[in-house]
Amino acid sequence: MSPSQVAELVEAVRRADSALGLLQATQALAASAHPDGAACLVEILGFNNPGAAVAAVDGLVAIGTPAVETILSNIDGYNYGARAWAVRALAGIGDVRGLEVLEDALGKDIGPSVRRAAARGLGQLRLEALSAEERSASLSRCLAVLLDGCRDGEWVVRYAVIVGLEHLAKTWFTALQSSDQLALRQALRQLQDNPEEEAAVVQLRAALALQRLEEAHG
Repeated sequence: MSPSQVAELVEAVRRADSALGLLQATQALAASAHPDGAACLVEILGFNNPGAAVAAVDGLVAIGTPAVETILSNIDGYNYGARAWAVRALAGIGDVRGLEVLEDALGKDIGPSVRRAAARGLGQLRLEALSAEERSASLSRCLAVLLDGCRDGEWVVRYAVIVGLEHLAKTWFTALQSSDQLALRQALRQLQDNPEEEAAVVQLRAALALQRLEEAHG
């Protein structure tokens, strides 16, 4: 798709005069997955239209890495809704430049769905392009905030933390320091065996993650 065609899609978003019209225009722009549409998609995150925001997040994830800088430079600290959607987009893209935002979201965000998205995103960051030293530091940061998330008050977040830990271990377990490997195993065991856990599905998911980890790494 040419830049001029993307510009037409952006203009259609600007001209939308109803919630449905905005949704349809956003879906069309998102489907282009063109970097030139990223700024407009980020702007849509701040509109009071959840359907359009979902479509915008999908579009930003489809654009991928080229959208990250636009997202980061336009995060609105005064618009909670826009920031929450931005966290979801960064989690879906998996670029390491979003690490700080995801850390902050899992540790501090008031919305369980946002913390859940951040937990999943932290487990799936793409670290291959980093130097060994940078990768080690990033892994330690991801693991630390995920381990803290094991104590989250919402079971859906604890479940997502388990998924994040499993993804992290699946890709990077051998790159973790031995102390971090031990901490990850212990966290999964504690979640599996916690007698005070209110949601059995959390214990079952922890058991599955631990089983897969032991099958892969003993």
